[in-house]
Amino acid sequence: MNLTLRNSFLITILSLLFNNEAKSQATGNAIKGSIGFASSSSYYIENYGNQEEVDVMGGGFYLQGEYIIGVKSWFSIRPYAGAIFTSVDKNQNLQNQPQYKVTTNAFLVGTKVRLCAPIPWVAPFIEGGIGTSIGKFETFTPGVNFNKSDMLLHIPFSLGLAIGRKNNFEIAISGYFHPAAKQSSAILGLGYTFPLD
Repeated sequence: MNLTLRNSFLITILSLLFNNEAKSQATGNAIKGSIGFASSSSYYIENYGNQEEVDVMGGGFYLQGEYIIGVKSWFSIRPYAGAIFTSVDKNQNLQNQPQYKVTTNAFLVGTKVRLCAPIPWVAPFIEGGIGTSIGKFETFTPGVNFNKSDMLLHIPFSLGLAIGRKNNFEIAISGYFHPAAKQSSAILGLGYTFPLD
């Protein structure tokens, strides 16, 4: 009898806690700002012959703003605008040899959706969508020579954790894939959400 009473009390406390925290998830409108480190690389795979290692990466920074339409505690629609700026340092040791590199300097606009586990304090999420990048893209590898200022399709994808009592803080690993330029940008970003309701 004592065990049953204890279990009932525990279930009641957990129900109240999780019900209260689930309501604190973003089910209304909000704005999110993100900043992070960006790395651009080519995802075009080719046999480079005897070359064991080819440096084809660019590094830089990323920033993005999102307008969040919280449909459910576990589902939201997120129009976004942002930018990725990556570059490479010139290698002074290369003489009469090409310097392979991948750089992205572009503004991003698009829409993505998020599926989030409505868990208090630490909520894992996954995002995907479609967007457009406007800027300059350079992919120069042994198999690709793409160097254009253009408007290109990109596909965003993210995995991350929303943390804090109201899940306002975020840490995420994101990718922006540019099929036409045969390159992708990997992002390690931090974000904060400002509720509007």
